[in-house]
Amino acid sequence: MSKFAQLEAVEERFLTIESQLSQPDVAADQVRFTELMQDYAHLKKLVEAWRAYRAVQEELEGAKEMLDEDDEEMRELAKAEVSELEEQIPKLENTLKKLLLPRDPNDGRNVMIEVRAGAGGDEAGLFAADLFRMYSRYGESRGWRFELMSTSDNSAGGYKEVIARISGADAWSRLKWESGVHRVQRVPATEAQGRIHTSTCTVALMPEAEEVDIQIEDKDLRIDVFRASGPGGQSVNTTDSAVRITHLPTSLIVICQNEKSQHKNKAQAMSVLRTRLHEAEKRRIMEEERGMRLAQVGTGDRSERIRTYNYPQGRITDHRVGITLYTLDKVVEGDLDDLLDGVAAWFETEALKAGETDA
Repeated sequence: MSKFAQLEAVEERFLTIESQLSQPDVAADQVRFTELMQDYAHLKKLVEAWRAYRAVQEELEGAKEMLDEDDEEMRELAKAEVSELEEQIPKLENTLKKLLLPRDPNDGRNVMIEVRAGAGGDEAGLFAADLFRMYSRYGESRGWRFELMSTSDNSAGGYKEVIARISGADAWSRLKWESGVHRVQRVPATEAQGRIHTSTCTVALMPEAEEVDIQIEDKDLRIDVFRASGPGGQSVNTTDSAVRITHLPTSLIVICQNEKSQHKNKAQAMSVLRTRLHEAEKRRIMEEERGMRLAQVGTGDRSERIRTYNYPQGRITDHRVGITLYTLDKVVEGDLDDLLDGVAAWFETEALKAGETDA
């Protein structure tokens, strides 16, 4: 059990946090209490797995001792128990290895999701709306909150671009592998001859940046306000509530007009800008450290894709990990767990292989 010797210290840390959480002064400090609860939740899974592993090891040792019994029937029972327990060990060890992987520092943060129409004209915009609805439905099933930050509609009723903030438990850990080019193959509603078209959308998932992550100087911003546009009627604002923020050093532009309040639109625009700048800075650092690095979602070209949604066959394929499911109707309605579990398991396995190679 020496390979998991460090888990004794982890269990001690877990018990210490458990004790601290019950102390009145800690409970009164909301920031401290939240930090400890996050650590507690992470360590709890690891400690429970460690205790289960240790219990099976102890049972195995006891069962092996029974192999020396004089009673033949007892020996046969012991053999069966040893065989059953030995089968459990590799699975428990694999679980521990996964839980011992370095913790993603972005776990627990809110998520910014950006869906943009790529190649395919109006059909790409309709697909963007379908994808955003898919993620929204999935979020609803997990109790997440989706806050619409910015939308740009196309003439067919879809989106040129839609940006939203997602807040909720495990939002980042569940969705972080979704960034990339998503390709759809289907017959568009406007296609009279029933021909299958291929269109694409780009999806970008980014952990929301906090103010301490990226400092933005007022002198680097140009803020314009204007009247929000809309489909007409009561939804068109009669005041200059829409906000456009231009970050002068990078020429990044963010527009928010979904709220009736100029103050709320400005706050949302700053949040989106801060997140984009934070992500750009991370990419710059990674490129310096690792050399050339592919952009997060590519160009949106049909040939670049992480996933294909084939409607005629009811098939969804993730090309990175080789997963194919014939449950497309359920997936587009937000039933994503099987797909996301498979993708996450593949990346975890790759991380384990990399760790073994480094060792």
